[in-house]
Order: sequence, then structure tokens, then C-alpha cells
Amino acid sequence: MHKVIVYSRPHCIECNVLKKFLKDYQIEYENRNCSTNPEYLEEVKKMGFLGVPVTVVDGEAVQGLQPEKILELLNMSPKENHLT
Repeated sequence: MHKVIVYSRPHCIECNVLKKFLKDYQIEYENRNCSTNPEYLEEVKKMGFLGVPVTVVDGEAVQGLQPEKILELLNMSPKENHLT
């Protein structure tokens, strides 16, 4: 099973779209809220990113809203007419 971690903030539109995408594809993930835990934001910065969302799939970080890249890392195919 793949390990997926999402670094996000509650009022971040891209973060919420990303989490909906993961839910729609039934991809389990750990949500790390950078608003309530500043340590998570430090982890994002150590990866070389300045903001969220950041998705880590099996140790590989993906910045922003990149559903195709996330599916590729998970060896999954896009659902027809599902990705924007």
C-alpha cells in the first residue's frame, strides 16, 4: 500500500480540491494541517516549497494541484472525464 501525506491549510482552495480528488479516487492519505501545527509547515519548507498543498507519495513530493502526477506515482489511471 502506498503512503500518501497531504500538507494543507483548511481555507486553501487548492488544498480542498486536492483532498476531494483523493477522496473521489478512494486514495487514503494522512492530512497534515499546517495551520494548527507549525512543525508541518517547517517540513514543507525543508522539502524546498514555500506553500501548500504539498502531496508526498512514497517519499516523493508533489507541489500544488497535480492530480495526473499523483496518479502516476500511485500507478493509477485517470477516470474518464474526471480530471480537469
